[in-house]
Amino acid sequence: MDDIVLLTNPIHPDGQRIIEQCARVVVAPDTRPDTLRRLAQDATGIIVRAQLPDDIADHAPRLRGMVRHGVGLDFIPVARATERGIAVANLPGSNTDSVAEFVISALLNLRRPHARFDAKLRTDGWDKARATAADTIEIGRDTLGIVGVGAIGSKVAQIAGKGFGMRVLGKSRSSAMPEGVEQASLDRIFAKADAVVLSCAFSDETRGLVDARRLGLMKPGAVLINVSRGQVVDTKALVAALRDGRIGGAALDVHDTHPLPADSEVFSCPNLLLSPHVAAITATSMQAMSVGAAEEMRRILSGEAPANFVNPEIRGE
Repeated sequence: MDDIVLLTNPIHPDGQRIIEQCARVVVAPDTRPDTLRRLAQDATGIIVRAQLPDDIADHAPRLRGMVRHGVGLDFIPVARATERGIAVANLPGSNTDSVAEFVISALLNLRRPHARFDAKLRTDGWDKARATAADTIEIGRDTLGIVGVGAIGSKVAQIAGKGFGMRVLGKSRSSAMPEGVEQASLDRIFAKADAVVLSCAFSDETRGLVDARRLGLMKPGAVLINVSRGQVVDTKALVAALRDGRIGGAALDVHDTHPLPADSEVFSCPNLLLSPHVAAITATSMQAMSVGAAEEMRRILSGEAPANFVNPEIRGE
């Protein structure tokens, strides 16, 4: 086979089998920029699960397409790809349910921490474990603020509003809000919400959006959940707010650097739930994203337009 598809990371076997029908598959041993540049030299396609170097297209003279194994396009240098006539595709909606469920799980973990009850029961006994429950808070009467009411934010709003009866405030690039979501300014969301969810796209506009000033607007018991990108939050300001007890807690699935350095200050920060960028990863979503990405890559290699064409202008469309 003349075509070679580079996988920045392994994908579900169902997806890999689809690609193997039309191309040779190469899986990167790591995602360091130099490794990806070297392996891209012979690639005609790349399926992207990690940050690509901005100059990847300069090192890939045969490259015809890049497909995001997921939704966010910040891993792909789209403008450079467009200049080189390289097709880019992504998979809108492919991980909506998994991320939305993760957000609700994080919120419940922050409010009703089952793991803490379990640990307390095992170490300190029945009575002391039961006593810790008296400080927990139900979410049904709370206000939830969502920054980025796209597919994921809308699903979170639906679960929170219809499932738990929460009042939902939202802010998005679009002026239209889904049913049950009240449009609000960013400052109003941070001031009024008992929990703030960040599910916005990462851009220059959202970089550092959650800074010390906005954290200072939050209620003392309010919590912050970030499933957007790490750079949307000023991490030092968040750590300071948590250490000083100015907010109730936070959950971070995304971070300034992936993987998190072992000496990161977040590891010693109180009332902070950490996860390694897994909100979108379940067996269900991985199978769907891998198959979807493989099918898009097969279309590109066969000369067809991908179903979710990010830069159709390269074909004059």
